[in-house]
Amino acid sequence: MKPLSSTQKESLLHILRNRFEQHPDRHPGISWKQVAAQLEAQPQKLAALQQMEATGGEPDVVDLGTGTITFADCCVESPAGRRSLCYDRRAWTERKENRPADNVLDTAGRMGIQLLSEAQYRRLQEQVPCDHKTSSWIQTPDAIRQLGGALFGDRRYGQVFTYHNGASSYYAARGFRGMMEL
Repeated sequence: MKPLSSTQKESLLHILRNRFEQHPDRHPGISWKQVAAQLEAQPQKLAALQQMEATGGEPDVVDLGTGTITFADCCVESPAGRRSLCYDRRAWTERKENRPADNVLDTAGRMGIQLLSEAQYRRLQEQVPCDHKTSSWIQTPDAIRQLGGALFGDRRYGQVFTYHNGASSYYAARGFRGMMEL
């Protein structure tokens, strides 16, 4: 990823700061000054945040229990610019007909972000109730993936659910949420 121009950086920081200040409940005990200092020390992270923003993720600092300053996608539905993807390259390769444009793990890797684990997805849901009409792929344990499956989550009927599907499946209403630690 190439670094942001000074105009892009200024615009992105303005968006991130406004979102941060509008949702203080997502990051208790963390100040924007702390976040800005971390971003200044790690400018490459801004390119990843720009991609999260550009694909509809609405990244904000959230408490996912990592003990670090963590940005995650806080959009109400799975990011629109990251949908209709199968889970990983293996699933994409195995799919002989109607292949999607890409896969989740490679896309996240190119963006410089990670998928949420099931625990992190549930913790995000406590702070930002989301995926009421969509669903989001989440990190899948190797044992499940070796059998051809992959996990995704959503919120229905006021509850957070985790499900399984074939890793090669893809749907217009399923994307992925990412996270990035500073």
